[in-house]
Amino acid sequence: MDDYAVEAKEKMKKCIENYRGSLSTLRTGRASPAMLSGVLVDYYGTPTPINQISSISVPEPRQLLIKPYDKNDVKNIVAAIHASDLGLNPINEGLTVRLIIPVLTEDRRREIVKQAHKFAEEAKVAVRNVRRDYMDILKIDDSYPEDMQKRAQDDIQKVTDESTKEIDQILADKEKEIMAI
Repeated sequence: MDDYAVEAKEKMKKCIENYRGSLSTLRTGRASPAMLSGVLVDYYGTPTPINQISSISVPEPRQLLIKPYDKNDVKNIVAAIHASDLGLNPINEGLTVRLIIPVLTEDRRREIVKQAHKFAEEAKVAVRNVRRDYMDILKIDDSYPEDMQKRAQDDIQKVTDESTKEIDQILADKEKEIMAI
């Protein structure tokens, strides 16, 4: 495989890992500390990820327990969760915050699947951008003879197709997980 194709494959793998990270923030009906990864808490005037100022545990399949390292942060954590688009109601228990994950309705599951499709499309666009960048580099590189350029372009296209199939497979698995009751 061509060197440019290998580099492109590495960048596409990073796009896929970023996509997996985006999917981990989606609610699937089960409690997961990853669903709070996008929540930023006002920590002394600085927006800080919730997992940096507290420990998050899963005491039951549909519950999250957040224990701030500083007891004065409980109110800020509650406010940040209310402000997020998670649709969860935090319960302030004094020194901890409890989140009860409600059972997802069919409509809410479909909304989450749409969001997963949006993330998949963004990942595919990122993969295609990597392909375009490397195709442009190949056109500019005069050290490649025409037949090697064609072979390298074919390799890059093959890597792009593999990455797109992987994104589709990840999406199908996530969709099955979300729609499972």
